[in-house]
Amino acid sequence: MRQLTIRGFPTELERKLRSVARERGISLNKAAIYLLRKGAGLNLPQEQPDTIGTALDAYIGSWTEKEERTVLEAVRDFELVDKDLWR
Repeated sequence: MRQLTIRGFPTELERKLRSVARERGISLNKAAIYLLRKGAGLNLPQEQPDTIGTALDAYIGSWTEKEERTVLEAVRDFELVDKDLWR
């Protein structure tokens, strides 16, 4: 990746940049690239949501203790770290 320096950065643009970074929860650098791509009419990268949304809300509080144990047992392997992969 290349690095660029921008001189004469207007205060109002800095405010907007900081606002976008804060709203999106991203770095100033990522916000700057986002705004540059948007302004240049380039495709914006697909955003990955930080949350699942409401798709699973119907299940909250609906499992019995037995169902909970079954699910937790089924996903237990996903919690294991394969130390050979981290060498």
